[in-house]
Amino acid sequence: PLVYEELRRQAEQFLAGERAGQTLQPTALVHEAYLRMVGPQDGPRWPGRERFLAAAAQAMRRILIENARRKKRHKRGGDRRRVELP
Repeated sequence: PLVYEELRRQAEQFLAGERAGQTLQPTALVHEAYLRMVGPQDGPRWPGRERFLAAAAQAMRRILIENARRKKRHKRGGDRRRVELP
């Protein structure tokens, strides 16, 4: 709760730089980044606010990249199976 608004603003900035048609919302991006950083149990402790925010920014960028790759793969037929012709 102490840094939530700052993370949300950062997520909005990242999403503003994305192509049109991005389906992720800033809130969802912040939540996904937090879950990746913390994991199923209490995650690592960061020595300061700046390091926590830097780690969160890096997690958000990775999520956006993975999302774009997933969409591109599906768009290019990534869900189809190859069939050999006789």
